[in-house]
Amino acid sequence: MQTIFIMVKCDLGQAYEVADRAVQDVEQVSEVHSTSGQYDLLMKCYLDDGTDIGRFVTEQVQTLPGVKDTFTLITFKAFS
Repeated sequence: MQTIFIMVKCDLGQAYEVADRAVQDVEQVSEVHSTSGQYDLLMKCYLDDGTDIGRFVTEQVQTLPGVKDTFTLITFKAFS
């Protein structure tokens, strides 16, 4: 299992709709947080090992209505 974070810039006024749709329609999306700054949302996603991250982002996240831009962070290790 691999964890990625996707920062999402939304069309004006669409952040809540994008967040709701991502949580409901994309099973790999674990949680979505609204954020301040350059991006509107931060999505935490869990992908199966071997999943093509680029294909997941471009086909599952960037195609959500209201998504304007994304920035993906790939993680290595979680500390607790």
